[in-house]
Amino acid sequence: MRRITVGVLRGGPSNEYEVSLQSGAAVLAELDKTKYEPRDIFVSRQGEWHVNGAPMAPERALRSMDSIFNVIHGEYGEDGTVQRILEAVGVPYTGPDPFISALAFNKQRTKDIVAKMGVKTPVGIVIDTEGITEYAIVDLFRSFPMPAMVKPLTGGSSVGMSLATDYFTLAEGIERAMRISPKVLIEEYIQGKEATVGVIDAFRNEDHYALLPVEIIPPATCSFFDYEAKYSGKSQELCPGTFSEKEKRELSDIAQAVHKGMNLRDYSRSDFIVSKRGIYFLEVNSAPAVGLSKGSVLPRAIDAVGSKLSDFLDHVIERTRHR
Repeated sequence: MRRITVGVLRGGPSNEYEVSLQSGAAVLAELDKTKYEPRDIFVSRQGEWHVNGAPMAPERALRSMDSIFNVIHGEYGEDGTVQRILEAVGVPYTGPDPFISALAFNKQRTKDIVAKMGVKTPVGIVIDTEGITEYAIVDLFRSFPMPAMVKPLTGGSSVGMSLATDYFTLAEGIERAMRISPKVLIEEYIQGKEATVGVIDAFRNEDHYALLPVEIIPPATCSFFDYEAKYSGKSQELCPGTFSEKEKRELSDIAQAVHKGMNLRDYSRSDFIVSKRGIYFLEVNSAPAVGLSKGSVLPRAIDAVGSKLSDFLDHVIERTRHR
């Protein structure tokens, strides 16, 4: 019996290149080799495609694949670019279509959709940093209450994100964020526990199965779960965390509603702050953006409900092939 050829698409020209390589390596290692023939499709920082180390055009790289497991994080892999290439070739792939990918990649557009569902989201404004002046930042500081979160409008893994507490940290934060995205999101800082919930389509006989909420505890040196904390190995991840039963249900319900309402397809992970004022939705990570390396949140949450990463991969690939 012929094995199913699965191309694992990883790397890419974004700031999350290293994270994507780790996720891709985990998928390649965990695929059942008796059922699947994994192909390592590596995209360099310059956007050059390679299959098992050999450079080739995307159309040729994808031609013989039965399915593509896309784990390119950030720009190119999440924003609809790769999805348009995959659609043009006609190969089935994991994650949402090009339009939904681009929508989920934009933090403010996602928040607008989720807010219409009746879910709390932090108050925020989007600024275009092209030609921004010191005077404009002074006006922003005077008009927007501090502390505030400063984020690139697009992107993930907390890259370019910072906490502003005064004018100087606001200016530094905007400069850092604009290296990632020309548009920057300024949000009110919500104090509370950080939580994340993964959702998997048609898993364990549920249409949109919510994994246990995971509590993220940054290192004592960090005021929030930034990129360094996320990948330094110093943060703590508690599954299901110290949430009440009511909070767990609400977190799961919101994550399922976001996944279904945005038509994210296959799997996603939503991030929240659980505060004294209630639960606030922060952002959603569509399938390519969800880390799958051993230290990542989703594999730990899958393990916590008695499943294995290899079972999850098999489930998603089978859904993709028969979509």
